[in-house]
Amino acid sequence: MKFTTLLNSALIVAFMAFMPGIAGAQTVNTNNGGGQINTDVNNTLGKNPTDTQYLQPFNLAFLAYQGYLKKQGIPSYGTLLFKYQTGYLTGKDVVQAAIRANKLPAEVLNDEMYVNAVELQMKSFGDTNDSQ
Repeated sequence: MKFTTLLNSALIVAFMAFMPGIAGAQTVNTNNGGGQINTDVNNTLGKNPTDTQYLQPFNLAFLAYQGYLKKQGIPSYGTLLFKYQTGYLTGKDVVQAAIRANKLPAEVLNDEMYVNAVELQMKSFGDTNDSQ
């Protein structure tokens, strides 16, 4: 068994194990009226950007792959991979869809490192090169 095949198999098992937690990720609470305390992990937006916690780029890309952003216009599974590989879809598109789905705050779109990390995750889903 090639190392990459073994690694891919391990990643798939890990995806399945963590999927319930990823799918239940908290959404951004932008309406903090009525004296409610915002306990969302994204409540740190006023602090240093390096202290801010978002849905991890890997988790976001995987949510998109699993179809959790379909309502926001992001296809799932093979269609997502095809559209990404042919240039009809980018990591930035996935981030924008997550913002529309309230999975990320709008400020994340300005975080070039985050958008690039999502882009890299999207690329890795379609990377089936098993050469050593």
